[in-house]
Amino acid sequence: MKAPSIKVIANNKKAYHDYFVEETLEAGISLVGTEVKSIRMGRVNLKDSYCSVKNGEMILMGAHVSPYEKGNIFNKDPLRERTLLLHRKQIDHLFGKVKQDGYSLIPLRVYLKGSYVKVEIGLCKGKKLYDKRESAAKASAKREIERSMKIER
Repeated sequence: MKAPSIKVIANNKKAYHDYFVEETLEAGISLVGTEVKSIRMGRVNLKDSYCSVKNGEMILMGAHVSPYEKGNIFNKDPLRERTLLLHRKQIDHLFGKVKQDGYSLIPLRVYLKGSYVKVEIGLCKGKKLYDKRESAAKASAKREIERSMKIER
């Protein structure tokens, strides 16, 4: 039996710019039919989204799933809150970290795993301005090294 294929639909590049990602976790997401069709077409945006715990459930907030073009009355609000499917122990662990240590729960990417839509959540700590500058400088230096190595060949 072969492993299900993974197709990345959306990445949250801003999250890697604004946060240090300490830990990642895969979660399912509860969607309605037209949202699934829209996500399969790649019409999802995670730019300003985040996760929080409400009434013992993990909720994805601020993720924009564009309405399905061929859907009519079945389309839902693009910015509605969506429940993430996690085990109770996972939710309690993440909730404890967020409450104590100043971490944030940020969705990093949305992908298809087989026929299921999955969300990768990151337990993140915010970067300061000097951290962002340092990260940019490292990335620039790495690009410069790779460019010079390419020219030498």
